[in-house]
Amino acid sequence: MDLSALTRPRREPTPGAPAQGSVPKGGAPSLVVEGTDANFSGILELSSKVPVIVELYAGTPSASLVSLINELGGRFVLATVDTAANPQLVAAFQAVAAPTVAAVIAGRPVALYEGEMPVEQVQGVLDQVAQLAAQNGVTGSIDVAQAAGGVSGDQPAEAAEEPLPPLHQQAFDAISEGDYDAAITAYRTALAQSPRDTLASAGLAQVSLLKRVQHFDAGAVRTKAAELSTEVAPQLDVADLDVAGGHIDDAFTRLLELYPSADAAGRDSIRVRLLEYFEIVGAEDERVATARRALTTLLY
Repeated sequence: MDLSALTRPRREPTPGAPAQGSVPKGGAPSLVVEGTDANFSGILELSSKVPVIVELYAGTPSASLVSLINELGGRFVLATVDTAANPQLVAAFQAVAAPTVAAVIAGRPVALYEGEMPVEQVQGVLDQVAQLAAQNGVTGSIDVAQAAGGVSGDQPAEAAEEPLPPLHQQAFDAISEGDYDAAITAYRTALAQSPRDTLASAGLAQVSLLKRVQHFDAGAVRTKAAELSTEVAPQLDVADLDVAGGHIDDAFTRLLELYPSADAAGRDSIRVRLLEYFEIVGAEDERVATARRALTTLLY
């Protein structure tokens, strides 16, 4: 599992303020938090202080796992992920069954188990996670009283988050509700009003990817691409899966190698898709710089 694609913040935060959609540094609003495609970068940050258990569920989270996490007094945080609403996380954790349970320690994922397990066995798994976390220097815990809202009055308050521009907030709310079409419309409107709005451009690329992959059957997509290895559309679908799952180099290599043999329409589709990926991953990423140079060579 590669979670690198989930670590890029939606926007640059105001100094001293938490990133949009993230879990506050040094704490969590609860020992059980809802993990989403939009906020998981904050959960990854939290995992450098306390091990995070991630449950990708269908329907409802496991009540026994929630109860066990609460009983352990802040030694773990549980992030519950609705598989129907968060395709990027499903792809990143390679979840093919529900529930799928993993841990994240210092930003690194650890596969644990699939399906329901007796509480006694889950306790044993968590003990092993705690040992692994200690070996990696992750030995913090969450103040249960603070997580429940009992913050002492003499503690400093978290810095206030700078509000998002209205159209960005509209898009963010739509993504949270799984309404990707509404989010795309909001970002496009923002770009029409301000063509140099780089955050809207990146947001549009991200939500467009989420819309494309939300109903993909990963196995079927990869099988089709293998059978039709010279056709552009199936290769674009696999590249989408790779980017959603954090396999950035694989996606870039696939499309750059296909480019020379594609017809004019196919080349244009590859170019446009690569530019979207560059927005998603971020211009500061060395993988983007390398792929951009390769694309420029192919274009000229």
